[in-house]
Amino acid sequence: MPELPEVEVTRRGIAPALVGQRVLSADFRVPALRYPLPHDLVTRLPGQRLASITRRGKYLLLQFDTGNLLIHLGMSGSLRLLPAGVVADKHDHVDVVFEAPLVAKNSVAKSSANVVLRLRDPRRFGAMLWLDGDLGHHLGHHALLAVLGIEPLTDEFNGAWLKRELTGLKAAIKPTLMDGHRIVGIGNIYASESLFRAGIHPRTAAGRISLKRLERLVATIKETLAAAILAGGSSLRDFIHSDGSSGYFQQQYFAYGRTGEACRVCSHPIREMRQGQRATFFCARCQR
Repeated sequence: MPELPEVEVTRRGIAPALVGQRVLSADFRVPALRYPLPHDLVTRLPGQRLASITRRGKYLLLQFDTGNLLIHLGMSGSLRLLPAGVVADKHDHVDVVFEAPLVAKNSVAKSSANVVLRLRDPRRFGAMLWLDGDLGHHLGHHALLAVLGIEPLTDEFNGAWLKRELTGLKAAIKPTLMDGHRIVGIGNIYASESLFRAGIHPRTAAGRISLKRLERLVATIKETLAAAILAGGSSLRDFIHSDGSSGYFQQQYFAYGRTGEACRVCSHPIREMRQGQRATFFCARCQR
C-alpha cells in the first residue's frame, strides 16, 4: 500500500504540471472504487482551475474553484501524467484532462497533446470523492479527514507530544505508530525502519518508553520518511511514480523484508514476527 512517502512523492510529481491549469474534460470508466465515483464531475469540472494540491496523511486534496477532489490510492493505486490520447487499459479508471501540454521529466520538450491525470487502481480499493466548498471546513469535519492524527513531518510532532500521547498505554509501540488516529502515514514499512534506527524493540510497551528514547524515535521517524521521499518512496507491488518510474528506498531498508539476512549494523540475522496480523522485522541485538 502506498504510504506517506509514496503519496508525497506523487503530490510533488503532479503538482508542477497541473497547479494553475484548467480542466478540459473528465472521464469516469467504472461506477465506483471503494466508494461511488463522482460522475457528475464530467459536466461540473471542465473549466475549473486547479489552485493547489495538498496532502493530509495518505489523502491527496486537489483544490478547484468550487470544491476539492479527494484521492486515496488504496492498496494498488497510482496517478500518472500522460499525453491526451494514450489508450487506457482495464485498470485505468479515471482521466482528468488539463489544458496544459505535457513536459517530459528532465526535458524542456513539450508534447502537442494536453496532459492527462490518470488514476490506475487494479484492486479498486482506492477512493475519489468530491468535497464541495471550503477545504478547511472538510479538514475538521469530513468523516475521513477529521479523525486523522498528527502529521509526523511537522514541528508539532516532537518527543514531548509523543510522551503525552503514549502515557499509560500498554499496547506495543509498533502498532501504535501505525494507528492513523494518533499519527498519520506511518505504515508497516516505515514503522519497522524507524524503530530499527531508534534501537527500540517493536514489542516494547508504548507507555513505558522514556522521553529520551521517544525523542530519538521522533527523529528517526522524520529521518526515515524524509529519506524515503528523497528516494522516491518504496516501489513494491503496484506503486509507480507519476512519470512511470519507480522509487528505490527499498534498497536502503535496514529491517523490512530482510528476514534471515545479516543486520547491516551488527551482522545478527534479521528476525520476523507477527503483530496485529502484520509482519514485523527487527534485529534482536540492536533493538531493545
